[in-house]
Amino acid sequence: MTAKKQPGTSLEEAPQATGKVDTAWYEREVARLQVELVKQQEYIRARGLRVVVVFEGRDAAGKGGAIQRITETLNPRAARVVALAAPTERERGQWYFQRYVAHLPTRGEMVLFDRSWYNRAGVERVMGFCTDEEYEEFLHSCPEFERMLVRSGITLVKYWFSVSDTEQEKRFQKRLQDPTKRWKLSPMDLEARNRWVDFSRAKDAMFAATDIPEAPWWVVEADVKKRARVNVMTHLLAQVPYEDLTPEPPVLPPRPPVTDDYVRPPKESQHLVPDVVP
Repeated sequence: MTAKKQPGTSLEEAPQATGKVDTAWYEREVARLQVELVKQQEYIRARGLRVVVVFEGRDAAGKGGAIQRITETLNPRAARVVALAAPTERERGQWYFQRYVAHLPTRGEMVLFDRSWYNRAGVERVMGFCTDEEYEEFLHSCPEFERMLVRSGITLVKYWFSVSDTEQEKRFQKRLQDPTKRWKLSPMDLEARNRWVDFSRAKDAMFAATDIPEAPWWVVEADVKKRARVNVMTHLLAQVPYEDLTPEPPVLPPRPPVTDDYVRPPKESQHLVPDVVP
């Protein structure tokens, strides 16, 4: 189901993709897409490609869940998730992009940034963690930095997860009620909640400066998590065209018989994890 968007309204004010997703269909489609992502990863590895995928968006927009569905069947040696903590004192004294450069992919690798250098255009700008001069320099330098990455042969894909304020508030409330998710609400998140308009202005300025032809922003409507996950997985598959290079399964010969006098130690000599399952 797609809602009609009134002229002049934003996606956050009037999201279009709001229909619920059938759970059985969703699970089948995610399983199918994960197989295709494995094929894509093998192609990236075999051809020595370098891929960077940036995930940005408001708190509770669903970035983490989408990243998890994308990577859970991939080989972690060739698909890394980078989610950096606040910069150290040493890192604050470096060129701004320096600590991100250290995590860029080598040949045959895909790196997914769960938040990225765009922290400067978002949380650092709104929360006052950078100066006006540093912010303006970022908006000037970032497009050149990304063009340099693309010229070097890196495929750069940037996703912005768009969520309405109403849906974000629902997710915040659920996190408060769920002990397994409460850690996701930091004091910074709560303060950011009070600065919705400031973050909106910062996002608009960021898009105006960094939505470049070489690395455009792709907006993911994320009010419905399942819909957003399927959409972004499908879109990512199209950003790196691939061929099915899945190797043929090897033939497993019968196990060779034991020909020596080896005897396994008795189970009483080992420390077993207690079986608590009823």
